[in-house]
Amino acid sequence: MTITSVNPATNETLQEFEPLTKDDVINAIGVGRDAYLEWRQTSFDQRNSCLLKFAELLRSDSDIYARMITRDMGKRISESQYEINYCADIAEFYANGAEQFLADQPMNVEGVNAYIRHEPLGVLMGVMPWNFPFYQVVRFATPNIMAGNTVMVKHASNVPQCAEAIEELFADCGLPNGVYQNLFIPSEFVDAIVSDSRVQGVSLTGSEAAGAAVAALAGKNLKRSVLELGGNDPFIVLEDADLDQVIEHAVKGRMVNAGQSCVASKRFIVVEALAEKFINGFRSELESLKMGDPMDEETTLAPLSTEDAAVKLQKQVQSTIDAGATVVLGGDRPDRKGAYFNPTILTNVTPDMPTFDQELFGPVATVYVVKDEAEAIKLANDSSYGLGGSVFTSDIERGRRVAEQVETGMMFINQPTKSHAELPFGGIKNSGYGRELSHLGILEFVNKKLIHLGPAE
Repeated sequence: MTITSVNPATNETLQEFEPLTKDDVINAIGVGRDAYLEWRQTSFDQRNSCLLKFAELLRSDSDIYARMITRDMGKRISESQYEINYCADIAEFYANGAEQFLADQPMNVEGVNAYIRHEPLGVLMGVMPWNFPFYQVVRFATPNIMAGNTVMVKHASNVPQCAEAIEELFADCGLPNGVYQNLFIPSEFVDAIVSDSRVQGVSLTGSEAAGAAVAALAGKNLKRSVLELGGNDPFIVLEDADLDQVIEHAVKGRMVNAGQSCVASKRFIVVEALAEKFINGFRSELESLKMGDPMDEETTLAPLSTEDAAVKLQKQVQSTIDAGATVVLGGDRPDRKGAYFNPTILTNVTPDMPTFDQELFGPVATVYVVKDEAEAIKLANDSSYGLGGSVFTSDIERGRRVAEQVETGMMFINQPTKSHAELPFGGIKNSGYGRELSHLGILEFVNKKLIHLGPAE
């Protein structure tokens, strides 16, 4: 097999990369292990210096890396530029905060002199997705590098230019050889890596099926794992919400990254009092989106990541239409070159339909009309996923009460789900487990070791 970069806006092949052999992978694990034995001894100041340089390099060549993202997977250029700058923020956050986050923690136990020490585990494996090809890697790699671990990454096969550039960036920022390694490998090699005794943990961001496979593999080999999987985020609109604000956020929440985000708003749950106006306003705004070249700043709707992704989405949407859903807008693909999909709104989707509890990864929104707040919460929780969600209301305390009843890892009031370096990110149920970002993200792959010094003086 070859690993290929294809521009989804044109379906043009850009570059091909040769994958590693199994022997190459075994050698890479050894390089990572040797690097760990040295890297774990470095000071926070040394690690800080490397990551601050990493952030500096990202910012100084942000246009180059942004265009690379857009060529590899079709993201709008303005979104790609935001992604690169956000990655620099994350690197700076962990570079400057790691020493505090990992400081020894005294145990307040009467008569005992003890503390918790945070130590690195060793070599870690990351399996990363294509939809945010720099951000997903940076949020996994930077906290673990600052903690003293070394990391290997199998990136998605359709973003190889980004994968190669990230490895080069880490080398250019002064990291020793083996602290960060990019592996051009097929998915079946992940089994051998996670099973290797020198590898101490695995983090995967991707599909539910991939997460289940990696979790089983990690469990079989007694390895730590973190999973960030799919989402079917509810977007609850109560009768006292500001409708203009709601519609503006609905478009942003659903159409970010052409709808290809695990935390994109996907299920719009609207009380009857506002339903008709919401649907009409939402449809009007989606109709006004400008489909085009993602490199063009005027484009507001980019292609999907690959032709296969567009074909899969079409099958999902059509199966729901065939089952009786109502098409308010779109429902099909435009007649043009590239992996494009028309903005789509579906209503009257019922629990017996194929996509009721599936993640639709693209510019497709499902709208549900409910009678009141209680029914909205019930429907929001009627999902196997539990990543993020939002609720819109003019009463913040009401929003808080609703947010506390929705079964997700994250809830936002009067805004769609989003991420911040300083705030934890992760889900429950089939959306995975563990947390990334914030101080919690750096604690997933460390040994919280008890040091007991004896009786307190």
